Amino acid sequence: MTPWLIAAPALAVGFASFAAYGAVHSQSQVFGATLCTTSRPESLALTFDDGPNPRITPKLLDLLDRYHAKATFFVVGKYVREHPALVKEIAARGHVLGNHTDSHPNLFFAGPAETRTELLRCAEAIQHAAWLEPRWFRPPFGYRSPWLGDIVHQQGMRTVMWSLIPGDWRLKSSDWLIHRLEPIADHAAQRRHPSARRRERASGDILCLHDGDYSRPNGDRTRTVAALEFCLPRWSDLGLEFVTISQVARKAVEA
Repeated sequence: MTPWLIAAPALAVGFASFAAYGAVHSQSQVFGATLCTTSRPESLALTFDDGPNPRITPKLLDLLDRYHAKATFFVVGKYVREHPALVKEIAARGHVLGNHTDSHPNLFFAGPAETRTELLRCAEAIQHAAWLEPRWFRPPFGYRSPWLGDIVHQQGMRTVMWSLIPGDWRLKSSDWLIHRLEPIADHAAQRRHPSARRRERASGDILCLHDGDYSRPNGDRTRTVAALEFCLPRWSDLGLEFVTISQVARKAVEA
């Protein structure tokens, strides 16, 4: 049998595995550069996807104010158009707005034209509501395609992923979610240890949570708020600094 006929299936499997890793793994740089950690172990970037959500986002904003915490909200364009005043309030309170597409599709299965339109429509909605251009983008479900990186760059944005995604969209209790958030404190302690700094460049977490539900308006994210009510004061006592993605990028340049 011809050698290339034997090798072809193995090459196909290898390419498929490589593409799957590039599309799905949160820290993969295969399909374009991304931010997935902060530059300092003391810095924690709180990020929230799928809003704005009038049922949850205002409660979350008040909670963040209580602990002087700034965050980044990756909003969905269709909900931005429904609640422009809430989007404007997010920005007015000092938080950063990011682009999370217009209708939350899986971009791995979206062609270049659809992808470009999804990002543009969301950006336009944010500009209309808050009079600012989003500089940060997060792909729905974290799925990327080979052409996504170029489209994000052409629209003047950078892609943001995460180092921890605890799954707060699941129908679990707040205690379950609190347990899933324990790595935040563990990572901070480990990375601040002198031996960790010698082994590798210390970094902090980008945490991905949700204040909305892409599939329906006014989604129930009360468990997320309850878990943060428990965790925020404890993280603050540990000396963690709550930063936006814009601050993460600036500090990375300064480091």
